[in-house]
Amino acid sequence: MYGQHSHYGHPSHAGTPYQTPFILNPATNQYEDPDNSFMGKDLEYFSEAGFDMSKIHLRRNAAPAQLYEDAVRNEGAIISSSGALINFSGKKTGRSPKDKRIVYEETSKDEIWWGPVNIKMDEHTFEINRERAIDYLNTRELVYIFDGYAGWDPKYRIKVRVICARAYHALFMNNMLIRPTEAELQNFGEPDFIIYNAGQFPANRFTAGMTSTTSVEINFKRMEMVILGTEYAGEMKKGVFSVMHYLMPVKFGQLSLHSSANYGPKNDDVTLFFGLSGTGKTTLSADPNRELIGDDEHVWSDDGVFNIEGGCYAKCINLSAEKEPEIHAAIRFGAILENVVYNPINRIPDYDDVGITENTRCAYPIEFIPNARIPCLVQKQPKNIIMLTCDAFGVLPPVSKLTPEQASYHFLAGYTSKTPGTEDGVLEPIPTFSTCYSAPFIVLHPSRYATMLADRMRTSNVDCWLINTGWVGGKFGSGSRCPLRFTRAIVDAIHNGTLGALPASEYETFETFGLNIPTRVDNVPAEVLSPRRAWKDQDAFAKELRKLATMFKRAFTVFEKDVSEEVKMAGPRI
Repeated sequence: MYGQHSHYGHPSHAGTPYQTPFILNPATNQYEDPDNSFMGKDLEYFSEAGFDMSKIHLRRNAAPAQLYEDAVRNEGAIISSSGALINFSGKKTGRSPKDKRIVYEETSKDEIWWGPVNIKMDEHTFEINRERAIDYLNTRELVYIFDGYAGWDPKYRIKVRVICARAYHALFMNNMLIRPTEAELQNFGEPDFIIYNAGQFPANRFTAGMTSTTSVEINFKRMEMVILGTEYAGEMKKGVFSVMHYLMPVKFGQLSLHSSANYGPKNDDVTLFFGLSGTGKTTLSADPNRELIGDDEHVWSDDGVFNIEGGCYAKCINLSAEKEPEIHAAIRFGAILENVVYNPINRIPDYDDVGITENTRCAYPIEFIPNARIPCLVQKQPKNIIMLTCDAFGVLPPVSKLTPEQASYHFLAGYTSKTPGTEDGVLEPIPTFSTCYSAPFIVLHPSRYATMLADRMRTSNVDCWLINTGWVGGKFGSGSRCPLRFTRAIVDAIHNGTLGALPASEYETFETFGLNIPTRVDNVPAEVLSPRRAWKDQDAFAKELRKLATMFKRAFTVFEKDVSEEVKMAGPRI
């Protein structure tokens, strides 16, 4: 049928492929699709929400092949040589944290950690923006709906409805949410959370509380999200996480976490990995001897650990089959490559080209990873927690065992460092403190999550390890990055139990930070394990040690009044 409509071509995008093209509105009969139509109460819902059902055609949970066709015809998308869909998010190629708002209303206002991460918006402004989004969607002939779930445990999952005007966005959420079966879709009922994505249309910056033409806002009373002025798909993913980050602790008493997780069938054990960008969280949790529960968002419940998402959103910069074979192999039909430059002749992606953005991404269903655990949950409490940091000052040990109080401290601190060369003007290592390893997505006060983490660690007798994947023997420029084979050997020793079984006599206390360092780990040189012994220049080591400790103390002052004396004392002492 679609071949007969060749006159609905789109302008050439060879010169600027990342510019969002005008979305065409072909004749409605081109989109007749009775299988995806809503019936009865569902249609009433859309009418009551303000949708003009006489003008728009709703396409619900469309098949990936159908979304490919629409994205290629209407959005300037390209099919890559491996079968993935290459699409472009327009002007915004990353999240817009300064434009994120949470509605200040009576049901949630006393729970939210208000400030630069969670900026207040009044209810009236939300209503204006919501209406603006629906008005824009009403101008589209074709509106996509995706109904899916967040949370693999049926006891805690929520029903999410995404309403958008781009096939790219519909396919993205098809990959990132948990896809319902046909029977589940037929009986889906009322959604618990709705995303109105009108990202092609700007917000009115003169509306009260607006600071730009971009607005990403969540209303916990209405359980709705509105997106205006950005087509970056990651906003939807993180919007769902923000809702789960609120609902799980507040409504269900469960702990939501920005972490990866895997499961070892041999020893029947679960490990949680925390870490900011560049620390090795994705690389180390992808272990051929263990099953991947998920790579980014989880809930530690009373029953065990479950993934929030149905897919993965991997970084593509410098991606290769040699370095990350599983991710590379997942980029096939059904996956989306976002803002990736490609060869116009053979459609082969160039993962080293950052001409559009360094934040190139791929979104694919988790089933595309061969050793993924499906369903993505384990009815088992974690045995180990691994907190990852990339210390470019070369001070922190490659591995140390944390007490519950130290775990709370380092979880709240969320330390890693940027290295020279990662950004223009970075000449010295720069510390980054991202509380709970997820500062941009925190909804409640960080101490709420830290207290729940410490309580669950004590109850389940969980071992917690701080692993430095950064520099040893000197800081950036004089030392060297800890070899991946040593870090993998440390993680293997945690998983096979040899590290946890070491007697106290085989640990030594690391000065200033008070960390417990093992004196031996299989397949790791002993001199690497102790930072002081690894440094040749002892005066330089002492200087960097004091410098980093001072940075920790300064960063932690914001939390001191909200934590116990024991947690406060678990940090470095100068």
